[in-house]
Amino acid sequence: CFNLNVEEINPTMQNLLCNYLSCQYLTMNFEIITTPDLNLRKLTPEVYTFVHTHYSDQQLSEFFGFSTREEVIRSRARHSMGMSTYNRSFVNFQLLDKNTNKIIGGCGFHTWYLEHQRAEIGYDLRDDSYKRKGLMSQAMKAVLGYGFNVMELNRVEACIGPRNDASIALVKKFGFVQEGYLREHYKKAEVIEDSLIFSLLRSEYL
Repeated sequence: CFNLNVEEINPTMQNLLCNYLSCQYLTMNFEIITTPDLNLRKLTPEVYTFVHTHYSDQQLSEFFGFSTREEVIRSRARHSMGMSTYNRSFVNFQLLDKNTNKIIGGCGFHTWYLEHQRAEIGYDLRDDSYKRKGLMSQAMKAVLGYGFNVMELNRVEACIGPRNDASIALVKKFGFVQEGYLREHYKKAEVIEDSLIFSLLRSEYL
């Protein structure tokens, strides 16, 4: 522990020091779940608020693994509109390659209805070189376990495009059951698509 008067430091060093301390503070408060090949870094509304408040655009890009300026703008816009409500929230996990610490995707619950103990799960891998290696299966197992055991969910839902065979196979692997077909349910790249709805209940998983 030491005493330091920040005002005695030149402006450039002040910025560097404040950025360093902010990053250290945030890193020390992460919750990490590990799998054989991945570290899953937990992101909550509180974490999103901290990084959007204290991080520069460059730091935000590095933290989320953004590759374009447009992604930063969209992220700040979404945050400004609110990340949660009194009855709905989310818990996401960044997927980090254990060997390189590179952010390779995400997996988490993006529509969590607290009162009803249900949430929708979403997942993605950004880099094709990481696909077909069983990594998302590792992530799904860890995230589902967290959802049912820590978040005390009773029901997890997955909405999947009818032609997304890989995603359908993934949820079926974990025992999800198809419940229905939702017409013109999801907008992707300016195209409104249908969705298949799958669910997994706590009693079926545990």
